[in-house]
Amino acid sequence: MTPDLDALAARIMATQSDDCRILVAIAGAPASGKSTLSDRLCHHLGGDEAGAAVVPMDGFHFDDAILKQRGLLNRKGAPNTFDVGGLQRILAALKTETDQDVYVPLFDRGLELSRGSARCISPRHKIILVEGNYLLLGQAPWDRLAPMFDLSIYLDVAEEVLRARLIDRWRGFGFDDANALEKALGNDLPNAQIVATMTGPSDIRVTAG
Repeated sequence: MTPDLDALAARIMATQSDDCRILVAIAGAPASGKSTLSDRLCHHLGGDEAGAAVVPMDGFHFDDAILKQRGLLNRKGAPNTFDVGGLQRILAALKTETDQDVYVPLFDRGLELSRGSARCISPRHKIILVEGNYLLLGQAPWDRLAPMFDLSIYLDVAEEVLRARLIDRWRGFGFDDANALEKALGNDLPNAQIVATMTGPSDIRVTAG
């Protein structure tokens, strides 16, 4: 099912009152379509000119040097490979420092690292779509994030669909079939299962695929 952008946009607009800034979580497993939905929804809401912006959770990946030091490089993308505290502080700033520019990091897949202060959220941005796997996760320290959102959307995608998409994703990065399968099943799919089993309640649940 393709998410109904009109319905989602209407729900977001109904959540906003008195021109106050709102934070909207868009959560789901790897390859569930979070980034695509966030970008399409942002455009549907009028984009930058209308004061909508996207903040991706992926910008808060720990650097590979830290992951190597902690023996976690092969699990990059798992819940414990993100700077949750940094994300929480940025969300808090977005909620409280609405009269100032707030700069957020973005993950560069070509470089496989996060670029700091790569996107500016200015006071005119009133609808912030925050997208990521673990935004609604019901385990510490991630469970501190859910109360910060004014509205939450969860993308529910069947595991077999995710499996096929994840393998295709790694093929698209130049991996052969065997290595793409290993990448998908060795790390991404376990992360998807964590999202499926440990995500807390959401305001809107979209069955997609």
